[in-house]
Amino acid sequence: MDIEYLLWLQNLRMSTNGLFDTFFEQLSFFGTRDILLFPAFVYWCLDKRSGIFILFSYKFSQMLNSIVKLTACVYRPWVRDPRIIPAGDSIKTAGGYSFPSGHTMTFTPIYGGLIAFTKNKLVRFVCLVLIIVTAFSRNYLGVHTPQDVIAGILLGVLSLYVAHWVFSYLDRHPEKDIHVMILSALASILTLVYITYKSYPMDYVDGKLLVDPVKMQIDAWGDAGAFAPFILAWYIESRFVKFEPTGFNVKGVIICLIGMLPLHWIIWNLGGVASGMFGPYWGKLASKGFMLFFIVVLWPIVIKLLTSKKKNI
Repeated sequence: MDIEYLLWLQNLRMSTNGLFDTFFEQLSFFGTRDILLFPAFVYWCLDKRSGIFILFSYKFSQMLNSIVKLTACVYRPWVRDPRIIPAGDSIKTAGGYSFPSGHTMTFTPIYGGLIAFTKNKLVRFVCLVLIIVTAFSRNYLGVHTPQDVIAGILLGVLSLYVAHWVFSYLDRHPEKDIHVMILSALASILTLVYITYKSYPMDYVDGKLLVDPVKMQIDAWGDAGAFAPFILAWYIESRFVKFEPTGFNVKGVIICLIGMLPLHWIIWNLGGVASGMFGPYWGKLASKGFMLFFIVVLWPIVIKLLTSKKKNI
């Protein structure tokens, strides 16, 4: 039934001459990188606790996705049935295994965290629509089955629940924060050990390996491995930086928007630089880890310096 559903959507794409292909491609593509600008802005400008909550659930979700995806090792729809032809360039960002949808598990905690953070009904509605439409886009483009995106949403919601439990526990026991951080970082390290040393299917078609586990491991080193640097950054900020958000005012928004410029460059370019310096595995981890370190520690230091100058004046 899942393949028939994808074929039906494929026929719909063809009958409309790919009218909506670009829209859904861009919607999915945004969810892979620049979506991090949302929690960064919340963290820097609006509400520190909500921002770190969203980032925690996002990184936990990526770690969980790496565990489930590299355990299930489910092949993509077009591998299961050659009649499936992904739309446009969507196949370029849909390598590796299929279950669960990594895109869905990326934007569900972020959009879902924004829903939990804001009381604005319009913003909540827009975020909910974005979760549904972006999940549907993965089916429409032919790169994921319905069960892939449904599992992605459910696991994304689970990540939000775990984050809620962790933060509620810390609210009751703030003195236990170091224990929570150590356990979280340890979970990240153990995940790296697991995905690096477990066995993977080595199926070939026409002499070509269907999924190269090395590529999947490299991605997981960035997704799951960077959870530990994020925890370290969280610890450093909470103990030493202790910045306060700028607030939603002209100067504060400008400071945060300026911070988006280097963050955008880091998101899009640092991966290649770091891989060249440290190799693919450590390079991926270093680039993702530094990106989170910039969000959680480095730019907040800039914010603290700029806002403290204002207070001194």
